[in-house]
Amino acid sequence: MRGKFITFEGGEGAGKSTQIRYLATDLQRRGLEVVVTREPGGSAGAEAVRSVILSGAARDFGAAGEALLFSAARIDHIDQLIEPSLAAGKWVLCDRFADSTRAYQGVLGNLDTRLIQALEHVTLKGLKPDLTLMLDLDPKIGMARADARRGKSEAADRFESEGADFHKALRDVFRDIAAAEPARCVVIDASRTQGLVAADIITAVAKHFKLGDGDVVEEAMS
Repeated sequence: MRGKFITFEGGEGAGKSTQIRYLATDLQRRGLEVVVTREPGGSAGAEAVRSVILSGAARDFGAAGEALLFSAARIDHIDQLIEPSLAAGKWVLCDRFADSTRAYQGVLGNLDTRLIQALEHVTLKGLKPDLTLMLDLDPKIGMARADARRGKSEAADRFESEGADFHKALRDVFRDIAAAEPARCVVIDASRTQGLVAADIITAVAKHFKLGDGDVVEEAMS
């Protein structure tokens, strides 16, 4: 039986990587094999592209150039990790996916929708997440979290360094994507404690896939 593909989306500091870990633990408790990955990255080739993008080295290429780099990384990621894992019956949890390219480079980068659609057609080859969890958070809170996580000695990455207006618009774009595809997307209020957010996510996943009641990760509730 083919595995399930769940993606996490949201602005900077929304807690995607933390919540992925909690969900992975819950699914593993149910006896499921879980693969946790991220974008850009997740495979050797994609991780190499990640370092180029997040360093800001590709910024001068513009939104179109960045979208092409993301797409190249995504092709390798899908071919090397995502598709083989799904074919083996594993559940794949991914920190960001194609919705981020739609948001960051497509809408905020003012790229033609037809270009984004063409890149998705070539890159995804029909692959779509079975469920996307949109972690919604006030960008002021998200950026404060990102700053605290990064520390004073580490520079902000390519997207963290954008201004407040960018991050506010980003939140609106993710909300619009979720509203346009309610069968696939669930919006999660990420402003609360990790435990409450984890509980909502576990409940949403169990409901979507008809898994029955699960256990909220105890350490998230403390």
